[in-house]
Amino acid sequence: MGKLASTSETPATQLLRQQGVAFTEHPYEYMEHGGAEHSAQVLGLDPFSVVKTLVMENQDAQPLIVLMHGNKQVSTKNLARQIGAKSVQPCQPEVANRHSGYLVGGTSPFATRKRMPVYIEESILALPRIAINGGRRGFLLGLEPQVCVQLLQAQPVHCAIDK
Repeated sequence: MGKLASTSETPATQLLRQQGVAFTEHPYEYMEHGGAEHSAQVLGLDPFSVVKTLVMENQDAQPLIVLMHGNKQVSTKNLARQIGAKSVQPCQPEVANRHSGYLVGGTSPFATRKRMPVYIEESILALPRIAINGGRRGFLLGLEPQVCVQLLQAQPVHCAIDK
């Protein structure tokens, strides 16, 4: 008999378990438009270590993922220049949902429906641990940031700006 899936199993947690990645689960009360800063506050985490998964697109509407500190914003101009795009902009929520297979507010970079290039703010890689969405609203996973490079081939970029 197979092991029962935990009640919090998502495509992201399934992938991480298959890959043997150690992670901790951090459910919290989701708040519409609360964002990473809300989850950091209710979980007692530093918003700098809570990583947002942002689905964006280039000038040709090709999707990409940006992993960014919870208390920072993406300079789309700097990002576009670093990845060789003319422009980058956030996807509309329904488009982001379609690309990722997750609902906005619950987007994990792991096990997305469509394979997309992933870019990670380089200062995230200096953190010992991060909290990142586990594939459902109100559900973060604690893990080492290097997992993003190992499993997602996330490329470091420098595009964080203060909110």
